[in-house]
Amino acid sequence: MTLSTAARPDRRRAGRTAAGEANRLLPRPLLAVLTVGLCALVLVPISYILLASLNTDVGVASGEFWPSTFSGTSYTKIWTTADLSTGILNSVIVCGLVAVASALLGTTTAYVLVRYTFFGRLTILRGLVGLQSIPGTLMLLPVFVLFSSAGNYLGLTVIGTRWGLFVAYLTFALPFSTWVMVTYLRGLPRELEEAARTDGASTLVILFRIVFPLSLPAIVVSGIFAFLLGWNDVLFASVLTRPETQTAAVALQVFGSSQEGGALPVYSQMMAAALICAVPVVLLYLGFQRYLVGGLTAGGVK
Repeated sequence: MTLSTAARPDRRRAGRTAAGEANRLLPRPLLAVLTVGLCALVLVPISYILLASLNTDVGVASGEFWPSTFSGTSYTKIWTTADLSTGILNSVIVCGLVAVASALLGTTTAYVLVRYTFFGRLTILRGLVGLQSIPGTLMLLPVFVLFSSAGNYLGLTVIGTRWGLFVAYLTFALPFSTWVMVTYLRGLPRELEEAARTDGASTLVILFRIVFPLSLPAIVVSGIFAFLLGWNDVLFASVLTRPETQTAAVALQVFGSSQEGGALPVYSQMMAAALICAVPVVLLYLGFQRYLVGGLTAGGVK
């Protein structure tokens, strides 16, 4: 009880110190204007998309910002005009598996790279950084040829399947997740692991009972970024999938391109579809906000 009451003034003092630092860098009126401007830069487009989704297609096409009549018909029509249900289901399955697999594999790989010394360790670490500089567009043709060859020589159907898209996303997400975990695990004290080894714990026990719980913020960060890598991708998903396995991003692209040149563009339904596809990402951030903030700020205080 004494420790908790003593920690509260320190936290309040730290908060006041941070606020004082911000006020010293910028005058209070300028700080208020900058804050309002940044909030408006984010909220105005989102407000327009929300209002347009509640408007009619005719109202949005005529340039109305505030709907003359509010209507939620776009949210019901979108499930028949665009195949969103299949796309969202495929995206959740593939991206969720990629997030879990990249977080687990990235943590175990980073633990080996940080805690053990072996030949080629620095080369692997430098290679993880170098892989981030390769554009995905340059890898599209090699990945397609590789998957096509695997289907011919091994008798496996890779292109057009969910697991083929999973392998492609995991290939690009794993280096980033591993590097995030490397930077985080470098700050974890070795004394905890040494104490566990003294008590007779094996490497797997240390990894799953000590390293994983302590690294949960960084694991969440790497998993969320891996999830977003697949959720926002259109390039690989449009080439490596078919209509039954297409993702939400591809469904939105197909729906938008199919409406071009029509007599009346269905702008309201497009806005509604965009908001529906953004809901899982928003829920993901809200659900893991505490771990996300801790994982992003951990490297700055260690």
